[in-house]
Amino acid sequence: MASVHESLYFNPMLTNGVVHANVFGVRDWVTPHKMALLVLLSELGRAGPQLGLLERRRLNRLLLPLLQGPDMALSRLRKAIEECCPQLAGSVHIRLKLMAEGELKDMEQFFDDLSDSFSGTEPEVHKTSVVGLFLRHMILAYNKLSFSQVYKLYTALQQYFQKDEKKDGADENDMELTNPEELDGKMEKEELDGPLREEEIACSGPLSQKQAEYFLSQQASLLKNDETKALAPASLQKELNNLLKFNPDFAEAHYLSYLNNLRVQDVFSSTHSLLHYFDRLILTGAESKSNGDEGYGRSLRYAALNLAALHCRFGHYQQAELALQEAIRIAQESNDHVCLQHCLSWLYILEQKIFDSCVLLEHSVNKSLHFGLPYLASLGIQSLVQQRAFAGKAANKLMDALKDSDLLHWKHSLSELIDISIAQKTAIWRLYGRSTMALQQAQTLLSMNSLEAVNVGVQQNNTESFAVVLCHLAELHAEQGYFAAASEILKHLKERFPPNSQHAQLWMLFDQKIQFERAMNDGRYHVADSLVAGITALNSIEGVYRKAIVLKAQNQMSEAHKLLQKLLIHCQKIKNTEMVIRVLLSIAELYWRSSCHTIALPVLLQALALAREYSLQYLASETLLNLAFSQLILGIPEQALNILHMAIEPVLAHGAVLDKGCAMFLVAKCQVASAASYTPQKKIEALESAILNLNEAKTYFAKVDCKEQLRDVLYFQARLFHTLGKTQERNKCAMLFRQLHQELPAHGVPLINAFK
Repeated sequence: MASVHESLYFNPMLTNGVVHANVFGVRDWVTPHKMALLVLLSELGRAGPQLGLLERRRLNRLLLPLLQGPDMALSRLRKAIEECCPQLAGSVHIRLKLMAEGELKDMEQFFDDLSDSFSGTEPEVHKTSVVGLFLRHMILAYNKLSFSQVYKLYTALQQYFQKDEKKDGADENDMELTNPEELDGKMEKEELDGPLREEEIACSGPLSQKQAEYFLSQQASLLKNDETKALAPASLQKELNNLLKFNPDFAEAHYLSYLNNLRVQDVFSSTHSLLHYFDRLILTGAESKSNGDEGYGRSLRYAALNLAALHCRFGHYQQAELALQEAIRIAQESNDHVCLQHCLSWLYILEQKIFDSCVLLEHSVNKSLHFGLPYLASLGIQSLVQQRAFAGKAANKLMDALKDSDLLHWKHSLSELIDISIAQKTAIWRLYGRSTMALQQAQTLLSMNSLEAVNVGVQQNNTESFAVVLCHLAELHAEQGYFAAASEILKHLKERFPPNSQHAQLWMLFDQKIQFERAMNDGRYHVADSLVAGITALNSIEGVYRKAIVLKAQNQMSEAHKLLQKLLIHCQKIKNTEMVIRVLLSIAELYWRSSCHTIALPVLLQALALAREYSLQYLASETLLNLAFSQLILGIPEQALNILHMAIEPVLAHGAVLDKGCAMFLVAKCQVASAASYTPQKKIEALESAILNLNEAKTYFAKVDCKEQLRDVLYFQARLFHTLGKTQERNKCAMLFRQLHQELPAHGVPLINAFK
């Protein structure tokens, strides 16, 4: 779709070598590219019996996108034909050459001969087939041309062919100056190019109505399923603006412009395009034709509903509420129950920003099922499950509810909601601390085939659900010390969801968090501090929490305590229970480091009560480990060991490698402290058991490259080997400790005053 000159509005006869009588007045017009397609169809009919089955099948698959798509350069068309049948590509080129280098009567004779395809008892082409309709449209459009228009078409054909000839000559000169290896590299790059490149569309000329509809549907499908293959936002908007110059009342183009502006979070332009879409829908009468007298009112209420959704997406909740009230009023006047159910769902979303209420949502689910709206009902069920998960309901009840939702999905083939449901299960298992189950659900979604038809080379399932699952998968691998695998997953995410795409913020946040954890494990606090700003920009709560962790690691206790107290108040206000528990655990650690061990106990008990109330099993186990550490400091290691035996199993089964190492280190400390009152023989056994646990902890810490913890373990092991009289093992541990101690700065905190 090349840029269109303003004179097109006054003299729409010839633009960029394209003959047409009226913009969108006819469904098709004749272009040099379409004449090349007509030659291809003619040669295909002649060579039909000589073609093999595989070649014919390839050509048939090629024809539909060629007939529907925009015009392309002759060289690209020839290359596409050569990949299917090189012999036919040569015949098409020769036929076009004879026509372009011949006389005008040759083109006239060609169109006269096209009508013979429909003659006879067994015609080569059926009139009602896709190819037959295309031929008839072209013959009709050609017959309507005046003599001057026919001459201009013939001139355009000559220019079209000569441009290809010049390109072939330039390519031959390049081949003489280029060695074969470089040429192969160029060919491979060309083969990897997508079927619809920006430069091809930009030089293809104005589109007919059918081509424009195909272009819009193709780009809309790509935006939904595989945004990376769609045109870039600026390029797509340029093509849409050019298209709207031909027909400003083309409602579908305005809607695609609205979707395109949403990609770049342009609230003004997206609102402008959305309003234009519904204005054009009403003006053209498209709604009235399909819905009778209700068409006008239907457009108005759905315009208000879409406007409310748009404002809600950008966080303009007051404007969204006003638009929603307008949509509800018009829907009630028209007795439109379907629109009212959509309004009810959005009303719940808006009220959720103010207070938690399940009443509206439960009512919406029941009404949606009553009116036969499975999509809305399923979304309502999943929203209820999410809310109940944050409220601490048992996992088995939530999974039963999701099972009922899945029955609706499979019954009605709602593939997008199947993906959302599995992604939701992954997130719920992560929330409850069951990483094994979360991993299983993530793998289930990634190995599924979409129920939607694959079209125009679309990479299916480039949706938010897949972004969420892949992010969880990357974090799970990083927690287990598989940083290379996590990097590969993040690299795939960056390719699948480029930085300008709407779901890119998900992997950006996880990428920053993984880098932060690696820097903290490695003792590079200045690097971790530099990552805090990026995390804060994507998630303010996570950013403040990470800043407090860095301050705590740098022994800036008072600043860290102030920050954590502010964050605790904010999280309690917005009812972010998971973060409240994590903040309480960090505050307890600050009290340990400040030698206020008794003050830490009430804080830990509060965190444990919250974790058990909200069924956050892993956080409960982590809190119990912290309680055991407090009891060890207070001089009751036997009680600490009893708690450890109760809490360590979930940590070893579902925990991160760092947490496993800390747990085993804590067990060894408790064993050594308890051994003080044992008999000599029993004490030796206890110390040897502690050394084995330290070896396991050392393996875990080495896996995540946590050098500070490794140094502490080596120091502890050297002391135990010295007590047992094992000089050689002691010296080995002492040497390794010395190497790490020289590499790392001393933190100045006693060894026993830190759980992690």
